[in-house]
Amino acid sequence: MTSEEVVAGSIILIDKPLTWSSFQAVNKLKYILKRKFDLPKKFKIGHAGTLDPLASGLLIICTGKFTKKITEIQAQAKEYTGTIQLGATTPSYDLETEINAHFPTKHLTEHLIFETTQQFIGEIDQKPPVFSAIKKDGKRLYEHARAGEEVEIQARKTTIYEFEITRIQLPEVDFRVTCSKGTYIRSLAFDFGLALESGGHLSALRRTKIGDYSVNNAVTPAEFEKSMQNEV
Repeated sequence: MTSEEVVAGSIILIDKPLTWSSFQAVNKLKYILKRKFDLPKKFKIGHAGTLDPLASGLLIICTGKFTKKITEIQAQAKEYTGTIQLGATTPSYDLETEINAHFPTKHLTEHLIFETTQQFIGEIDQKPPVFSAIKKDGKRLYEHARAGEEVEIQARKTTIYEFEITRIQLPEVDFRVTCSKGTYIRSLAFDFGLALESGGHLSALRRTKIGDYSVNNAVTPAEFEKSMQNEV
């Protein structure tokens, strides 16, 4: 990679580590590239689709003129793998908050679990989690939630192309999902638990694909930094 390529436009596939924010990952690459090359002070760099700190996996980072491609990349279908913990819910629908309710799981069978996935295939109505960055009345939903304010959240249309169960070890269920832009996998975990007449929250999440881009071709920020140091 050259400074000319960075400014003209590059797409860098990063395997975002757990606990890192997407913003941190972009800033790390910005620091690495500025240290390696004599780049303009305000050279363009950004990511195509936020990943929560509690999720790992594919983060597409665009530089230079390729930042114009971000909207186009974000619109592509995404694939995720992860784990749903059945029998309990959390306010954030994941591990960001503590368990707030427990539900029965004795009635759950493999057949019921596999069968219930079919309810979520195709276009569905989905409510975003109250702990999300969507704005309502000028404030982000998580700000309302942390202030203890009740907020009416409108359901949105989203599309689930595939919902495959890959492991059942109750109360844990592993899955693979392909979905449209704007799908909240946390909400899917919560709604799946509800449909099973139990409860559910997301306990692990990894983004594996965005369109034709795969995490198999991605590098961690540390690996990217090492590769830049090794380049002459």
